[in-house]
Parts: sequence; C-alpha cells; structure tokens
Amino acid sequence: MSNKNTKLFEAFPPTSTEDWKNKIVADLKGADYDKKMVWRTNEGIAVQPFYRLEDVEKLSYLDVTPGQFPFTRGTCGCDNSWYIRQDVKVTNPAEANKKALEIVCKGITSIGFTIEDSSKWTASDVASLLKDIHLPAVEVNFNIGCGKSNLLKLFVDYVKASSFDVCEIRGSINIGYLTGLTLKGAYCHDSEATCTKSLAENLSIAKDLCKFKVVLVKGDIFQNSGSNITQELAFALAMGEEYLNQAVENGIKPACAAKKIKFDIAVGGNYFFEIAKIRAARMLWAKIVEAYKPECTCKNCECETEKGICKCAGKMNVHAITSTWNKTVYDPHVNLLRTQTEAMSAVLGGANSITVLPFNVAYEQPTEFSERIARNQQILLKEEAYMDKIVDPAAGSYYIEQLTDMVAEKAWSLFLEVQDKGGYSAAFKAGFIQDKIKATLADAEKAIATRRSSVLGTNQFPNFNEMLDEKFDTTIFNKQNQKSNKAIAEPLQICRGAQAFELLRFKTDKFAKTNGRPKVFMITIGNITMQKARSLFACNFFACAGFQVVDNSSFKSIDEGVAAAKASGAKIVVICSSDDEYAVLAPEAFEKLGSTIFVVAGAPTCTEELKAKGIQNFISVKSNVLETLQQYQTLLGIK
Repeated sequence: MSNKNTKLFEAFPPTSTEDWKNKIVADLKGADYDKKMVWRTNEGIAVQPFYRLEDVEKLSYLDVTPGQFPFTRGTCGCDNSWYIRQDVKVTNPAEANKKALEIVCKGITSIGFTIEDSSKWTASDVASLLKDIHLPAVEVNFNIGCGKSNLLKLFVDYVKASSFDVCEIRGSINIGYLTGLTLKGAYCHDSEATCTKSLAENLSIAKDLCKFKVVLVKGDIFQNSGSNITQELAFALAMGEEYLNQAVENGIKPACAAKKIKFDIAVGGNYFFEIAKIRAARMLWAKIVEAYKPECTCKNCECETEKGICKCAGKMNVHAITSTWNKTVYDPHVNLLRTQTEAMSAVLGGANSITVLPFNVAYEQPTEFSERIARNQQILLKEEAYMDKIVDPAAGSYYIEQLTDMVAEKAWSLFLEVQDKGGYSAAFKAGFIQDKIKATLADAEKAIATRRSSVLGTNQFPNFNEMLDEKFDTTIFNKQNQKSNKAIAEPLQICRGAQAFELLRFKTDKFAKTNGRPKVFMITIGNITMQKARSLFACNFFACAGFQVVDNSSFKSIDEGVAAAKASGAKIVVICSSDDEYAVLAPEAFEKLGSTIFVVAGAPTCTEELKAKGIQNFISVKSNVLETLQQYQTLLGIK
C-alpha cells in the first residue's frame, strides 16, 4: 500500500543556485557566462537565465492578496475581468450611436467616442449620441479634440436627468493639459496656470460621478515615440503626479483627485516585461498617492485605511492600448499576431480596460472586417481562454515577480530624476524627457537597421510578392510632429520602428511600376551546406528592399553561373559559397560579370585579398542592412 503522507520530491536532495550555475558554466565549455546567458535589455536590466524562490523572498508586496495595497496583484480581489473597448469616430451623433449599439451587441463593453470638436454641442447632441445605451452596463469614454469642458457638463447633466445611479456610471474623458505640451509643445490654454485651474474646475463638475474618470494620463505616447518600458512608466507617473499635485493645490482633496485619474498605457511586444510594467505601475502609483495622505471620501464602503489614510485612493485605473510603434504596413496581417500577444500581456498584467487596435490602423481607416477581428481577439481571451477568471495569473512566477521589482526600481529612479528637475512640465520644457527618449529611439532604430531586432515581414522574412500601390500615402513613413506655432518646447514625434524599411521598399515598388523590379541573382557554387545557407541569407537580405531574388540549385562552374546570371538580366549578382572557395571563385566571377554589381555573401577571411582585386561589395550578419540596401538603391538609380 502506498504511503499518502510521503512528499513527492522528498527523495531528491536540494540543489543550490550555485550548483545550477556551475552546471551551466560546465556546459558552456569555457564561454563567458555573462555574455552567453545574461540578457541586457535597453532598459538597463540584466535578465538572468533562471530565477529561484530566494530571488523573490525579499519582495514585501507578495505578502498581500489581490485588491490590497499596493495593488501590485490587482485592484480587484474577486476576478480578472476587464472592459473590451472599441473607439467610434463621431461626425454625426445619431450615426455614431447606431454603430455604438451595434458593437455593444457584438461583445464590446467599453465605447470610446472620438470627437474632433464638441465646443458647440448641445444637450440634444449628447442625448442623440447616448440614446438607448444603458450606461451602468457599458463604460463610456470621450476622446475630445476641442470643447472637453462643454461636453463634460452636458454628459453630467444627461446622467443626472436620467434614472441611472450616478455612482454606477463608469467611463472617462481625456482632460489633461500635459498631452498637448508633449505632442504639440504648447499648452491647450494660454498659460499653465489657466490649464491647472481648468483641471480643477472639471474635477468639480464631475464630482458626483464617483466612478467616472476626468483626468487622462496619456502614457502610451511615450512608447509610441520610441521610449523603452521604464521610461514610459516613469514619465507617465510623473505626468500623473503633476496632475494630482495641481488638483490639490487648487483645492481638490487628494483622494477625490486621485480617484478621477486614468492612465492610458501602451502594450508592446516585450511579452513578460509588459506584464511586469502594468503590475509595477500600480504599485508605484499607490505609493505616490499614499504620500499625499488622502482621507477617505467614500460612503458606505469597506475601504482599506491605515492611520486615517485611504489606501483605495491609490488604485490605479489602467487602460491598455496595443502599441503602434511595432506595427507594419508590409505583411500587415502579422500585426494580428503582435496585437494578440500584447492583449494577453495586458490581461495577465491586470489592465482595467483594453483596446486592441485593428491590424490595418497604421495605414488606413479600419474596415468593418479589421474591427471585427480586433473585437474578437479580446472576446476569445475571455470566452474561450477564460483569462478573466483568475485573479493575478502572473503571481508566483519567480521571473515575472522579479521583473516587476526590477522594472519598478528602474522606473522609480527615473521618476525621481524628473521630480528633481521640478516635475514633468519643467523637465519637458528643459528637453530632459525628449533627450532620454531620442537616445532610446536611436538605439532601437539601429537595432532594427542591423537586424539585431527583428520586425517580421519587414527586416526579416519579407513577403517576396507583396507590392504597395504607387499612390500610397507616404506620410505614414515619416515621424509625425504636430508642433504648435506657439510651442514652448520641442514635442515628441510619434513613429514606428518599421518606417525606414517601409520607405526603402516603397521606393522600389514605385520604381518597379515603370522600370521593372530589379533582379538579384544567386550564383550558388561549391560547398553545398555553405552555398545554401548563404543564398538563403542573401535572398532574405535583398528582398527587404523589394528586389526580386532569383535563387538557384548548385552550379557546376563559374562559367555556368555567370551565363545564367547574364541571361536573367539581373542587376545584382551574389556569389554564395564557402570562405575557402571564395579566394578562387569570387575573383573569377567578378571578372567575367563585367559591370554588373557583384556581391560576396559573408565575411570571408580573404576579404582584404578580394578587395585588392576590385571586389567591394560584401553582405553579412554584421552589415547595417538598411544602409547597405539604400546604397544599392542609389547604384540602381532608385530614388
């Protein structure tokens, strides 16, 4: 009979961290452990190859349950539910209402109404927009260009005149003067003082709508301008702290102000880091709010209080939006894979609401099909993967818990730097925030250009047969800067990592309309393993510029390969062989091809000898792919 009291692993001796590391070092056979096994991210975080219980034992927040301060494990202790949001562009209130009701019936639980100018709206416009929408059941958000205060007043009046309980209305409006400063370099009003006064006034207008957020921290604009994860978090927190501070200085109680702030945060492709970022964001924001010693302003609730301080005031409301930084125009359906993992990061991190942007949003107005797919991506996570059922699903993962701590530490350090410079506004006017993001952006763009960072379908494994229409709007290939003529600071520029490669390829597409697509011919010869590896590399390399690549089976001689290359009409010929064979084969092919652009695939030890014989073109894993392809476009007359 088996002994049910026997512990499963009792017979196995414990293994120490040192033992694990020694085993890895032995398997590396002399290679440097730190260089081979430790991943150093662009946030300056050193990620170890493995983590153990001892790595997280020092983390104090692990002792609390979900829903408890500092809310690292979530702001709700009962489930992991979130609002599924889709934005609706409003040109006509009645038409927008029709679409809103339609998408609610298809699974949407949060509507984002985008209105360019609501300064002249009336009560009838709001009534028309919200007709038949049961507000307690659907989160309603307003993204307004001009006239925010007017619409907020109208909305509050509409709610109070209805039969709805004002304390059950959830949603938000995008009031926040720092967004304009960040994106346009100027405040939305004449002065900062006017902006802060308006902020306090709008908070007062919506004071009776307990769960409606009035102040929006647009943290997503940092990642979409090229920042790394800790920069996005630090600058968003600094922005939120300034709003909170200004509200308090204008007579709003800290608890009231904090509970009216909402954070938009981008979710990119760094899967585990994005989960950690959202968890770290909640923890740090709770600590910031706690420093204001907010008194409880709730009625008939069970708030978590300590020494008169309302802990629940520090519950961060996070709206996660799939990033635009990593989305592509070429091979756009890959964006579906990107947004799916991003949505999962947001869910596992515990976001309160999520927008999955349609896969084609980077280059055109979303279609009915792309919007439907974007909705269904979240619905599947709920209805088929049941990701809304488990509170803090990342809990207990040594890796994610450690990442959460490291991201929080790095972000907090940068947040304090911003505070030392006088807060967000002062730091932005001084160019501190812009300089930090520009440096990170430059590193990220270089990583993409050299393919140390892969963008599937763009700088790696492009779709060879894809071509854009020559009338395509090329402004999407440029950084978007909407600098105000009253700018007092240099604004951030919204951009995408793939833009430079996309412009490169679009130039080829446009050239091909009248001149034909330039051909790149592979002379594969010699060592079968090396020729196949290098021809595959070269085909992928040149296809990134939209060139037509012609791969081949092995040629028996250089004469045979050169004859086939000339017959193909190729403008570029690439020899693909082994290092040892290049010394003889490459000069022979080069001489017989004449004026054709001749390229050696690889970085052979005989490179200097080949250069001495006139061969100047080499491509290898060390090449700057973008710059190299731009040079070949110039040689071919592609502008």
